Amino acid sequence: MEAKHNKSTEAFKISGDWSKQADELKSKFPTLTDADLKFERGKEEDLIKRIEMRIHKKREEVINIIKKGQPASV
Repeated sequence: MEAKHNKSTEAFKISGDWSKQADELKSKFPTLTDADLKFERGKEEDLIKRIEMRIHKKREEVINIIKKGQPASV
């Protein structure tokens, strides 16, 4: 009866210019390093986990922070 829709397991994809987004994240969260923000296509989950640990935020919060820096979909 209960439909389990767990946002924490949804795949997340990076769009737009990641280097620009990474620079913005570093300015907002100075504890982030280049290594934390290293992005490889298909390894978004690894990136999110590194950011989660460094800034002490939950996955959903990290995704929301990243989405704010992404270009709007048309």
